[in-house]
Amino acid sequence: MKRQKRFEVLAARPVNQDGFVVEWPEVGLIAMGSPSDPVPSIKIEQGRVVELDGIPRAKMDFIDQFIADYAIDVKKAEKAMAMDNLAIARMLVDVNVPREEIIQVAGGLTPAKIVAVLNTMNVVEMMMALQKMRARKTPSNQCHITNVNDNPVLIAADAAEAAMRGFDEMETTVAVVRYAPFNALSMLVGGQVGRGGVLIQCALEEATELQLGMRGITAYAETISVYGTENVFVDGDDTPWSKGFLASAYASRGLKMRFTSGTGSEVQMGYAEGKSMLYLEVRCIMVTKGAGVQGLQNGSVSCIGVPAAVPSGIRAVLAENLCTTMMDLEVASSNDQTFTHSDIRRTARTLMQMLPGTDFICSGYGGIPNYDNMFAGSNWDVDDYDDWNIIQRDLQVDGGLKPVSEEAVIAVRNKAARALQAVYRELGFPAITDEEVEAATYAHGSKDMPPRNVVEDLKAAQEMMSRGVTGLDVVKALAKNGFEDLANNVLGLLKQRVSGDYLHTAAILDKEFNVISAVNNRNDYRGPGTGYRISPERWEEIKNISQAVKPSDFDI
Repeated sequence: MKRQKRFEVLAARPVNQDGFVVEWPEVGLIAMGSPSDPVPSIKIEQGRVVELDGIPRAKMDFIDQFIADYAIDVKKAEKAMAMDNLAIARMLVDVNVPREEIIQVAGGLTPAKIVAVLNTMNVVEMMMALQKMRARKTPSNQCHITNVNDNPVLIAADAAEAAMRGFDEMETTVAVVRYAPFNALSMLVGGQVGRGGVLIQCALEEATELQLGMRGITAYAETISVYGTENVFVDGDDTPWSKGFLASAYASRGLKMRFTSGTGSEVQMGYAEGKSMLYLEVRCIMVTKGAGVQGLQNGSVSCIGVPAAVPSGIRAVLAENLCTTMMDLEVASSNDQTFTHSDIRRTARTLMQMLPGTDFICSGYGGIPNYDNMFAGSNWDVDDYDDWNIIQRDLQVDGGLKPVSEEAVIAVRNKAARALQAVYRELGFPAITDEEVEAATYAHGSKDMPPRNVVEDLKAAQEMMSRGVTGLDVVKALAKNGFEDLANNVLGLLKQRVSGDYLHTAAILDKEFNVISAVNNRNDYRGPGTGYRISPERWEEIKNISQAVKPSDFDI
């Protein structure tokens, strides 16, 4: 068949390398509005939910039972459930209705009722609601710091640069599991060079992750996954109760943590039960609320290719973020794993959270090149820093980052590498050479780094755990080697573990280690002139990019 030339050109466009499928409700390949989604209902007897969305208590699975017992306010449920879906949706959009009032209503809703409300809203309305409903007034951002070689010197330098660029949280993981202690240590040192108060985590299996946290090497966790069907939950050897127990283990040791979920996970694991992705995700959100956890990482996250392939999938991702805020939870709203070959499409997906602002707009902006991202690549990475900053400038919107000078980045990367060199020397770990320090200072990624002796590093990483090295040992090593300011920063993180103030919803730390959370920085958006507004100082930071021509550039 002879091709029409415009269709030939279109077929070669990046977006047509993406995968798309028609809706297939029977297997869960439907983002919103599955014919198998339950009809909202509730029955309460003697203060106990005996029917939830058409399911009598005797036939509830353990997710239904957990939600019924721990996530629904039975005192508000009957009145809230009697409200019209559109009436609740209009409350969400109406700037005259305060966030607190909607939180009270949402506390009495069932999963199917929440989905019915969200089904009435378009993306602009959801964005309007999200601007009002996020927990913390000030938006923020989180990044990934990894590399394919688990090179600790590069991790420290990349963490320092990311902190300087404005990330309040950063997360690492490993290519080789046994490298985990060194990756976490590198992040701890490097992150506190960029600025004091940056929170770090190392995403691993939960026992090791908790152990690193209890030793003061990491400061928070979020890779504690919950799922929307019982079969998928059981496949993970878990229940809502076991996840709740794990959450209490973190909190009791002063570790900030949130759960992780996202549309599409149940489809990927083959147990969607014919329900829409959004309905199953709302169940996850309500399990999180019932467990008493301060927040949730969601927005499909690593499953983004699934909702992105079906109609209204990106709308469903926005809806799950909004639902999380309706439950009065901190939301790290993904914009995480790469899902498209189209720059236009990935930007459109991000604007759903960037424009209204969320507690963490990305829960995985790649603070490294895409090839070094061990979380399977991010929707945004280091090559996009200038684009992100200019979008902020174009729209006068705060996406959590700021322009930085090349000279400042060189200095902070060098200091982080030298600080880690000193810690390794003091703790008796394999030496970091001056050549490695120099390479990490100027590197774009792991391709620019000299190789390390992996066998010796892995032995030392295991020794670090067997010796019981803690964050306090890191403080001592830094102070002894002339990095007193950095030692004080690491000590400041450890003090937070004692006070527990950053366990409040949506908590971050400023550079003075003051807690900024939904308690003392509560979102009070009520329309124009209210809520978060970019300060003059922050606007100067955002708009003064180095690429802009200045009057002083000309001899007049």
